Parts: sequence; C-alpha cells; structure tokens
Amino acid sequence: MPSCILALFSAAAETGPTSSASGSPTAHALRGRAGTVARRRASGDADSARRPPSSAVARPDALDPSSARRRARIFVVRHGETAWSKIGRHTGSTDLPLIAAGRVAARRLRPALSRETFALVLTSPLRRARETCSLSGLGDRAVIDGDLREWDYGDYEGLTHAQIDARRPGWVVFRDGCPGGESPAQVAARADRVLARVRTASGNVAIFAHGHISRVLTARWLGLPPVAGRHFLLDTARLGILVEHDGAPALETWNAAV
Repeated sequence: MPSCILALFSAAAETGPTSSASGSPTAHALRGRAGTVARRRASGDADSARRPPSSAVARPDALDPSSARRRARIFVVRHGETAWSKIGRHTGSTDLPLIAAGRVAARRLRPALSRETFALVLTSPLRRARETCSLSGLGDRAVIDGDLREWDYGDYEGLTHAQIDARRPGWVVFRDGCPGGESPAQVAARADRVLARVRTASGNVAIFAHGHISRVLTARWLGLPPVAGRHFLLDTARLGILVEHDGAPALETWNAAV
C-alpha cells in the first residue's frame, strides 16, 4: 500500500475507538476502584499502546446525527447506475440517464442526507448527477458547477478498461490521461477550483458528481497529486465524507452505502 495511504490510515487510527478492558467486570469491582485506578496510573497507560487501529473508511457513526464529532463536512456523492456504468464503459461527456436500479439507489440516499443541514449543494451539469441529486432530496437547492463534470475521456469515451488496455497496455487514467481528452493536471485544476468554492461555505456541503472526478477531488483535498485518486474506489450511489481534523484534511468515511 502506498505510503500516502498508510499515513492517512495511521492518522485516522489516532481517533479510533479504544479496546475494551480485559477480565471479569465483577472481579474488577471486587478489587476496588481505588486499586484499579492506581494500577492504571502506574502502568503508564499501557492499555492505550495496545489499542487496535481503526479504519479510516468504515466508521459506523459517520452518518449518525447524534455523533459528537460534529464539524463542517463535505459529502461527495457519485451518481446512480447508468447503462454504461453497469458494464464498465467510460462515460465522460455522454449524457446518459439513470437506469431503474440507479434511481432506486439514489432514493436510498435521501434519509441519510435529510438528517443534515447543507450550506451549499453542488452538482455536475450532466443528467445522471442531477437526477441523483434530485432523487436524494436536494435537487431544489442544487447549484450546477461545470467543474464537476466527469473526466473528458476523448478517444476512450465509451470504451471499457479492457478495450483501452488492449490499445495501451498498463494504462491508468489518473497517471496517463486520455488522448483527445483531459490530462490529470487539467482534471486536478477543476477539482481545486471546486474545493476553493467549497471552502467559502459556512457549513456542510453536498457534491453530486462522478467516479473519476470525485476521486481526484478527494486526493486534492488530502493534499495528494491526482494520481493518488486511483486508491479511492467509489461505486455508484455511494458517498464519502471529507473533513478537517486537528487542522488537517482527512476522510471521515468513504464509499459508504446508505
């Protein structure tokens, strides 16, 4: 696993849950509270050294409105399934609607998002993202941002990864870009403009976009180059939450189904 991701996970582990105390609760009670406290102090907090690391991508309280970890958050939502995404065809500027399964999945986002208050809702101008935004209950507040459109795949539009790999073995969109389309630097520049806009918001932000632009946006939020987007897999109708923690950009959850 790349060092940048290991560092991210290590940082997330600092806020993870502690392990439960060992031994019988009754036995501890019989030993007496004072003795227990004294032993804990004398141990130099050895228990904390044995705490297991927590995952940065699967916090069960991430969507819980009663969580004590309240802060302005950025909800990054990928659109629901389309006819092309279902079979893995690269869909950039081709403006496809959601299929039935995609509409159902988009509606499932509504309860979780309705628990939140959003200062800003942004959506890609492409139909699949706008439909997802509407079906999730935020369409009436959405502002279209052209920088959230999907990667321009140029000559690779409509092709599967296998078809592209046959033409250009080892191709990685986040590193190599697309002939006749956009480079990683161009997509990163769009993501940076979106993040600059988001940082002016006075509260939570919801973003409805696409797989590859969302992954580059997440890498840029974390201060990583666009190629790091290859590590943040994001399925259709899934969401991630970006936050700042202790003054540093972080992931609260990622690729979450609701």
